[in-house]
Amino acid sequence: MNVADQHYVDLSSCLEDVPVLINGRTLPTFQYSPNNIQGPGCTVDPSEVTLPGCSCLSHSCCTESCSCLQTHGQAYSSTGTLLHLNRTDSRYCSPVYDCNALCSCSDACSNRVVQRGLQLRLEVYGTCNRGWGVRTLEKIPRGTFVCEYAGEVIGFREARRRQLAQRAQENNYIIAVREHAGTGSVTETFVDPARVGNVGRFLNHSCLPNLFMLPVRVHSVIPRLALFAGRDVDAGEELTFDYSGGYANQRPVELPSTQSDAAVQASRTDVLQRKACHCGANNCTQFLPLDLSVLS
Repeated sequence: MNVADQHYVDLSSCLEDVPVLINGRTLPTFQYSPNNIQGPGCTVDPSEVTLPGCSCLSHSCCTESCSCLQTHGQAYSSTGTLLHLNRTDSRYCSPVYDCNALCSCSDACSNRVVQRGLQLRLEVYGTCNRGWGVRTLEKIPRGTFVCEYAGEVIGFREARRRQLAQRAQENNYIIAVREHAGTGSVTETFVDPARVGNVGRFLNHSCLPNLFMLPVRVHSVIPRLALFAGRDVDAGEELTFDYSGGYANQRPVELPSTQSDAAVQASRTDVLQRKACHCGANNCTQFLPLDLSVLS
């Protein structure tokens, strides 16, 4: 990249600690926000501190004395990287919690990772056949927190309304995360960065990604959708994650038979058409993931 020959600006407008570079001649239209904001149907303000804190007075918390780590387990190493990365064997993972605003530990505590925000030099750029993409301008070690997928946190009904209102040529940014905590207990979080979001909204899908998404709770019961490096990533490499969250990405399917509204079926068939995947991976399924549960 020859920065001197191009007009680069900070896409975040100084809202991030590290500038997010983008060619300033073709800026996308949206409001940049480093953090989640409350949207329609969301009953809890994501910025509200609702989780209890620890009383540690040390520089960095340790499992022997920290109530946060004793309750939720230790997720990060002393250098701030994830300790458990073997997510390929299972679709499920243990919940991750940062220390929060009510904790007495220092800002340098190794259990404060996602809340520090973007710490890496990233560039939003135009790809050959997938629209915008994000690449890293520095090496990223395996297990490192890269960025959030931040945007409006919305309710199920609003997510369904927005998805049904989309045209076939429009991008669907809505990510649905479902957390299972015992029999019949499911917590759903819907994040849409189409109108308000951060650099995460420009990340492309790959069937063989170098990032993976993990819900991390910091100050609020509403999780932040954090993206971590699943392997060592070289400088200049495009950053991608699996939009399906690790679930099998199947071939195109039809709506469930319970979706009997003929008018909706007829008018929104374009929404249900699977978009082609151009990730180029050897295991590519040829189609982008499609979550039909939002439409049911």
